[in-house]
Amino acid sequence: MRRGIYLLEEVDFRPMNSRRPMEYLTWLTRYKREDQSRREPSLTEGMSIRSREIDLVGAFYAVGITGHPQFKAVTLWDCHGGWDGGWRQMMEIYQGVDDRLFLSDIDDLRFSAFSRPLGAAPGSPVLADLVTEGYGAEFYLFESARVRPGAALDYLEAVRTERAPILADHGHRLVGLYEVLFCDTEAVTVWGMSLDAHLAAQRAHDAALGLDDEAEADDRLPGWRKRARDFLEGPWRETVLSPFPGSKLALDAGRART
Repeated sequence: MRRGIYLLEEVDFRPMNSRRPMEYLTWLTRYKREDQSRREPSLTEGMSIRSREIDLVGAFYAVGITGHPQFKAVTLWDCHGGWDGGWRQMMEIYQGVDDRLFLSDIDDLRFSAFSRPLGAAPGSPVLADLVTEGYGAEFYLFESARVRPGAALDYLEAVRTERAPILADHGHRLVGLYEVLFCDTEAVTVWGMSLDAHLAAQRAHDAALGLDDEAEADDRLPGWRKRARDFLEGPWRETVLSPFPGSKLALDAGRART
């Protein structure tokens, strides 16, 4: 099986305007739904590359109160076929620097965007399988961790074998374990959860620290944070994402909750 190749993009909107993320996510999810019926990829004026192999799996509104800049969108893309599939198609649009690259229907809507190319770590769920299953969650937990140079895959293996069972006991489902490509100092993990699971996990962590005497403590939660320091070198942060209605990982009516 080929390694899964994905792309995570964070988009900021300025000046601060709460409608801009909604306009962007509405535009993006609409045109990617149209791409599902395409047979061949093409470079189109105003929308750049159109391809069913470059699959918008997750479109999220960032929950600002969890540490994101206010009014931010996050997208998660699956490059079907890996390096020789969707990734190749994205790279091909830069050959010759076609002038259609510089035209977009959303010019002036975004202020900035930052992309992370991601490589699936061993044991990472296959996003296409989750989509086929019809999986969706109320919220997603997004972690970015700066690891020691070269330690990303070791860290992700520890997450898979040690942390994932702990979070599973608290209603969190592992969605992705990713090495950030073209660097050797960052790893990304993604988890699906309900609001109740999110709150219960936070309270169990607080109780383990002696900060909540009304909840059942789980010493494994702060214990993992100590264990993670064996791999980390710099900042670690978790934030929460809310799936945009109609996106593939959203919890739509009739789909099973996590």
